[in-house]
Amino acid sequence: MVSTYIDYNLITRDMKTSLRRTAEQTLVARETEYYKENIGKVTSIDEFLDDFRLYSYAMKAHGLEDMTYAKAFMRKVLESDLTDDSSYANMLTDERYRNFALAFSFSQSTEVVQSDAQEDALIGLYSQSIANLDDAVTDDTNYFNAAIDRVTSVDQLWQDEKLKNYVLTALGFDPDYMSYAHFKGVVTSDVSDPSSYVNTEAAAYKQGYQDKIDAVKASASAADLADSTSAASKLIAQYQSAINNAPDYTPLAAAFNFQDDGTLAAGDLPMTATQKASISEAYAFAQPRLSSAAARLNQEYYESTIGSITSVGDILSDSRLFAYIRIAYGLPSSLLTSTMENILTSDLSDSTSYANTQGGENNAAYKELAAAFNFQTDGTLASGDTAQTTAQITKTSAYWMTRYNDAEEAADESLIASFKTLIGVVTDVDDLLADTKIMKLALTAVGLQNEGDTTRKLKKVLTSDLTDPKSYVYTLKDERYVELAKAFNIDTDGSLGVPMLAQSESEILNTAKSYVVEKSRFGTEEDKTKATEESKYYSAEIEKIESLDDLLANRRLVDFILVAAGLDPEEYTTDYVRQMFKSDLDDSKSFINTEPDTTIFKQIVTSYNFDSDGNLAKPMEGIQTKRGLLETEDLYLNQTLEEQEGEENAGVRLALYFRRMASGVNTAYDLLADSALLQVIQTTFSIPEEMSSADVDVQHDYINRVLDIEDLHDPEKLDKLLVRFTALYDVENNNHVSAAELIMSGSGRNGISADTLLSLTQLRTGGA
Repeated sequence: MVSTYIDYNLITRDMKTSLRRTAEQTLVARETEYYKENIGKVTSIDEFLDDFRLYSYAMKAHGLEDMTYAKAFMRKVLESDLTDDSSYANMLTDERYRNFALAFSFSQSTEVVQSDAQEDALIGLYSQSIANLDDAVTDDTNYFNAAIDRVTSVDQLWQDEKLKNYVLTALGFDPDYMSYAHFKGVVTSDVSDPSSYVNTEAAAYKQGYQDKIDAVKASASAADLADSTSAASKLIAQYQSAINNAPDYTPLAAAFNFQDDGTLAAGDLPMTATQKASISEAYAFAQPRLSSAAARLNQEYYESTIGSITSVGDILSDSRLFAYIRIAYGLPSSLLTSTMENILTSDLSDSTSYANTQGGENNAAYKELAAAFNFQTDGTLASGDTAQTTAQITKTSAYWMTRYNDAEEAADESLIASFKTLIGVVTDVDDLLADTKIMKLALTAVGLQNEGDTTRKLKKVLTSDLTDPKSYVYTLKDERYVELAKAFNIDTDGSLGVPMLAQSESEILNTAKSYVVEKSRFGTEEDKTKATEESKYYSAEIEKIESLDDLLANRRLVDFILVAAGLDPEEYTTDYVRQMFKSDLDDSKSFINTEPDTTIFKQIVTSYNFDSDGNLAKPMEGIQTKRGLLETEDLYLNQTLEEQEGEENAGVRLALYFRRMASGVNTAYDLLADSALLQVIQTTFSIPEEMSSADVDVQHDYINRVLDIEDLHDPEKLDKLLVRFTALYDVENNNHVSAAELIMSGSGRNGISADTLLSLTQLRTGGA
């Protein structure tokens, strides 16, 4: 018999070649090809368990061949939710079962309308869009003030979309429904001239509807006209409403100084400073919510007006002042004018006064408001008094600037809370589109709230295939719609889909768990705590990654991935990792297939869902991820190689198995739990068989005395240990091998040293 060491050395000196030769064996190649061709067609656990060739291949790959008969048991393993620590697979002490479940995706792909990351991102976009309103108003106003003075004609104004839209929006007109001819006619009109365009058009508009009213009256019976529910009466009411609500274009005409031909007179500007200020103020108040710019305008109005107030009645008759004061002191929008009057006329020195006795939970605000003004109990001011002192005005304005948007912020918080609740009960695209609160937040978040899109259009957007550049959403040429589609997981048939993530949920879980194991296997409890926190960061951030470039731009994530795979991040540059991801796994000459850590990097690369261009791609169809398939094939080849070598020499099989499993050994208990691993240790360190009957803790302590477990994670020290094992295995099993055979077996990293030769000779001859 050839020595255990020689056989082991011949195999491991070029493991790629050894595995390739195994893969080329007829039976192995046939079974592997069958597995690869058919595993993607399986859609249920029943199908998987019923196909013996698939099932037995996977079981052998994961070292569970002896359990192939136990289908009911394995069903429970495959049905386990690996995110639940109390699930069946997670409760088993043998990690092989959990790893087996992890290699498949029967319970790991969750169909959900939004992942946590998508939800957080959309809410974040919503909040940011609200925050951006202030900046947008300021930026638009700055542009308006700078650009309007450069305008010399109506045509120039019309051609500047941003400038034109600013003015029209400020005055309440929809730019999309304004024609050039009408616009020019209005802004070149003299509002004081009855025959000008703006006045004649307004008269014509009203007259047109009046003519319709007259026509209805002429054709309808007296009974119909007397009946408010008749068709004639309804038409008349409709036409009268059109007259009453006729658009008033005179403010637009009055805003500019153009001549009849659309030009400016020599020395004129298109707008005076007063006209510009009026438009800027109108624009600020035309926004869907009060911006800080509008809040400052209200503050300026208040501070310039309050000094002229002589009675409470002046405040009550000015809705702008009333609202300013109410909001500044945190009072509800339902506050009545009579309540305001009672508060402002309260005598705080009188314990029975309104402000001292009323208001309930708002009583403190009532008192503070009463103290902020100087009115007498009849609502007037004493001689020489003002409504507020300078200090009182300053305090009121400070309150205003703090509280002016409290109601809107509360509404935002309510909308976000509703969104989080309602999104959880969405079952398909129709549910999604039917919920006004969900869609309000979503459309606002991506900037589509004012587009007026139909439900039909939005449904086509949401059911677009984001991996197909020809799908509907991309034909719109508007990134906002793409963002909307990305925010939800809707399949092309309208049902809920699986999130398109850089990693599947099961792979994220696996990577995060591997990182914690690697960082804490020989560390302290504090190391484990830090690793766990870092894994939470990874799990949250990886869901936000949308391309390979995104991933590689975050070196913290890259380092996490490398550590999780048992690699030292300092040894690998970002460019090296990029080349790995860009490699063609099927090309034996590609970068990834020619590097030393081929298997490890293949497992890394295949656990992510990037296409050849580095963009997110759909996960592989079927029950197994790319990584799961690669891992299963690799494990099958290793198991087959070990099994075949074991038929000739059990020691070689033990050595190969130990070499493969060593990276997963964290404590002496792991060795004690695996009889094959333990046999290698017992042989290597000449541990007597009687030790096996000792208490487990005694065995644990003994192993730790003869072996530093960390050495098993050092390739050089592991090799030395296995050299010693193979040598001693031959001695224990009377495999007589000459020194010449050993020398001829090779040299280099796996070659046997002169010291080892001497030791072997001494062992065989009984020498010391």
